[in-house]
Amino acid sequence: MADVEFSASGVRIERFTRSLTRAGQVVVKDGRLSLLTSNGREIDSAPVGTVSARKWWFIAADSVIARVNGVRYRLTMGQRSRRRDGAAPLRRFLEALRHARGRRD
Repeated sequence: MADVEFSASGVRIERFTRSLTRAGQVVVKDGRLSLLTSNGREIDSAPVGTVSARKWWFIAADSVIARVNGVRYRLTMGQRSRRRDGAAPLRRFLEALRHARGRRD
């Protein structure tokens, strides 16, 4: 079963202050989070049960800090990923992680 719970493209992915890609992809699929470059090369991935992601007050409104395999990534999801119903990609991402964790636990 290859259900994609969340997918966003055009995501800026940074590790500390270093930008890894400005047009990457974030995918939550089959209980796994994957961070990909714009041409599909994997930056990092892990089971959602081991991933933590939080919105912090001191970072931009469209960004979240995710810890994947002990490495902190800043994910900035722009307006291009906003759905017609107005659901922000950041909120959908956090909900998809919670949902995928619930199914696995």
